[in-house]
Amino acid sequence: MLADSDTRWKWGALTARRLAPHARLDGLLLRGRATPTRRQLAEVGVRAESLREVTAAEFVSGFADGFPGGATGGAGRERCDVVVLACVGGTVQAMLHGLARAWGTSPRRPVVVTGYVGVVYEKLADGLLLRHGADVVLANSPQDAARFREVYEGVGASADSVTEWALPFLSESTAEPRQGGAGGVGGGSGSGAERRPFTVVFAAQPSVPENRTDRAYLLGRAVRHARLHPAREVLVKLRSRPGEHTTHIEELPYQKLATRLAGGLPPNCRLVYGHMGDVLDRTDLLVTVSSTAALEALHRGVPTAVLTDLGIREALGNHHFLGSGCLVSWDRLDAGEIPEADADWVACQGVAAVGPYAHGAVHDAARRRVAGLVERAALPPLAPYYTPMTAPGYLPGVLARHGLDPEGRPLPGAVRDQGEPGALRRAVREAARGAYRHGVQRVAPVIRRLGEL
Repeated sequence: MLADSDTRWKWGALTARRLAPHARLDGLLLRGRATPTRRQLAEVGVRAESLREVTAAEFVSGFADGFPGGATGGAGRERCDVVVLACVGGTVQAMLHGLARAWGTSPRRPVVVTGYVGVVYEKLADGLLLRHGADVVLANSPQDAARFREVYEGVGASADSVTEWALPFLSESTAEPRQGGAGGVGGGSGSGAERRPFTVVFAAQPSVPENRTDRAYLLGRAVRHARLHPAREVLVKLRSRPGEHTTHIEELPYQKLATRLAGGLPPNCRLVYGHMGDVLDRTDLLVTVSSTAALEALHRGVPTAVLTDLGIREALGNHHFLGSGCLVSWDRLDAGEIPEADADWVACQGVAAVGPYAHGAVHDAARRRVAGLVERAALPPLAPYYTPMTAPGYLPGVLARHGLDPEGRPLPGAVRDQGEPGALRRAVREAARGAYRHGVQRVAPVIRRLGEL
């Protein structure tokens, strides 16, 4: 399994385990600015039998040379059966071309699986066509499956790879019904000695919204909600701790904004980290702009609010929740309103624990499909829709960014020693990532402000 960030490691590792619960999992992390830390990997709770960093060119070259998971197998290694590509679209496309070149017309090769980490609310055609060519493209809901097939068929490409699925980190059963009422000012869950405060969780996102004013506004409203409801506990759930890398580098981390709040955080409001599932276990109301956490909460039966304060816009991703019954403003939440999700909408999104989504049945269907492909005596060569003929002005650039030539071969010098890096190399690499993060979070905003003078 190849992943390029913390969230995609979570999706890829859990997907691999659900597709093949008893198989060996070899984890490969794509080397880059978003390579996750050990804490971020451990937070997912999925242990890989092996784990190391590679570049895209090393990944492709390794398969050609028969490294762990190589089509021909390596000395003392079993042949890989399934490759899960848990990466951004451009990386998936580059890996598909690289693997196609490495495997050629060999009938015995691994099954290649890819998909999306969460809600697909932008770049639908772009992202899907970059993933075309995989044997299985997982769609997280009935709605997504229909949209994916429509895109592929619309360009005359095969849609046979589209396979209905569910986000692998959704619990297979919903949580127990909340006992704290519909959000009374002092409500909570449990009874007697076990009673706890009604808990509101604001699930923050690294890149939505992007500007300081909007991010400070959202944090300020969460703090205001805590002050208006002192009997409630308000948690601001953050994706990463200071210095860690995520899928998106945060220019304006909420930790930094929190230090500048007048009066600081009230006693009943705090920043929290950790596994989203653990946080949701004690959540009575989930508030977000458009985070995938909303789908996790809805699946568990947790009341979910998708904020309209900054508008309902494609750039924010909250337009995806039109018709959900979850769209609401902080003012309405302050007044005590608790959104009630539309059952039909939730079912269409694949997060209702009913029908094929009950008890993991949809996972079983995808598992059978992948197993059937693995058992075939021969598989056709990988054939992505994008080729030098269909996209001559686009594809070469995508491949070059990942160290591959237009034919999918590693560029000269792109493949280095594939062994574990020494202490010096690790130190230099971490320093470079730190410098990049510092530039994004400190230098870039200053330059931007100076440009506005």
